[in-house]
Amino acid sequence: MQGFAAQSGSIISPQVTEAAAIYMKILFIHQNFPGQYKHLAPLLARQGHQCVALTLRVKEATTWQGVRVLPYALPERDGQKLHPWLVDLDTKVTRGGACYRAASRIRDAGFEPDLILAHPGWGESMFLRDVWPKARMGLYCELYHHAGFPHLNFDPEFASKSPEVEPLRIRMKNLNNHLHFEFAHAGISPTAFQADTFPAPFRKRITLSHDGINTVQACPAPDVRLTIEGQCDVTRKDEVITFVNRNLEPYRGYHIFMRALPRLLRERPNATVLIVGGDEVSYGARAPKGKTWKQIFIDEVRDQISDADWERVRFLGRIPYDQFLRLLQVSRVHVYLTYPFVLSWSLLEAMSCGAAIVAGDTEPVREVIRDDETGRLVDFFDGDALVDQVCDLLDDPGARKRMGETARKMIRAKYDLQTICLPRQIDWVKDVMDQPL
Repeated sequence: MQGFAAQSGSIISPQVTEAAAIYMKILFIHQNFPGQYKHLAPLLARQGHQCVALTLRVKEATTWQGVRVLPYALPERDGQKLHPWLVDLDTKVTRGGACYRAASRIRDAGFEPDLILAHPGWGESMFLRDVWPKARMGLYCELYHHAGFPHLNFDPEFASKSPEVEPLRIRMKNLNNHLHFEFAHAGISPTAFQADTFPAPFRKRITLSHDGINTVQACPAPDVRLTIEGQCDVTRKDEVITFVNRNLEPYRGYHIFMRALPRLLRERPNATVLIVGGDEVSYGARAPKGKTWKQIFIDEVRDQISDADWERVRFLGRIPYDQFLRLLQVSRVHVYLTYPFVLSWSLLEAMSCGAAIVAGDTEPVREVIRDDETGRLVDFFDGDALVDQVCDLLDDPGARKRMGETARKMIRAKYDLQTICLPRQIDWVKDVMDQPL
């Protein structure tokens, strides 16, 4: 698996020098480790703690930045008939059971963690305190699902086909959260919007700390050049408009951006539009069978765009992180749209790079974008307002510079990885360990 380098060592412990002090034994649980523990886990390992991770991401035991990374596998199962509302819970219990069996094996091999740090979203950590009842547990609290507006049916175009029963399904979806609340000691959440979705009794146990933005790496670069063979070769002298999703889908406003694209291209005849994102689905409903959201909305607008204008649109797919940062650094205006949902790291990274932002006015976005200070806000559904604001900023270098500088200053003050977020996360780890069993 890319990003993990196999090293020697026992099945549980990476090789350490005799001088290294092991203060705590820490188990990380994340389906796609390191995920949100990308910075925290290596730091704890460097501090001398014995760090182990269980994940589906690797097939063989390996060591990554001082963390022993162990695989677990899902069992083969015969198909079974389930009530549709139970499919989500069934998947999570399956993963929880598989992780429980893997945890039992490493317990029997002698590993007794003092602390379990888990992203519970896939159910993996559901039974781990049955294996280690004396371990403290801290949860990464990404989201608690709400059945009311705007969490549900925010976008009328993709509203539930059964609005009277959809709240019931959503309530069942939270069973995994509630099963964790009973035995977890504390939680951590990257934004207030996400933390505030959780019920009050558990919300009181959640610390706010973003995963952190490396503002040294994600920084303005006046002389940057982004070259992707066969796709683009642009610098800060070019009029570049950027749009980024992990996957191009409605939850992140891809349809809104695409519908605004014909007019945007007509208004800006010298602009190059760079679109980053995959063809899969991260959130929300899948596209109709045999189709992708990317192609659906290309097909919807393509006949409104001349061939010459279409040549200025580049779909880059998923690109390496160094190219991604250069894309943000070269961007003259960066567009960000999202339903009321988890805030994307890419927005904060764009702000850290000093990009001028035009963003959809939803609650999680308002946490970091103050209108005309750190960016411009427009109604999520208003494509014409989006084009107006992008064009206004493209014609106003002073406003772009002012807002880009203010945005970067805010990210450095509140979301900087080394000076703000990692110290806060370490304090949180200590706080979890101070909780009574």
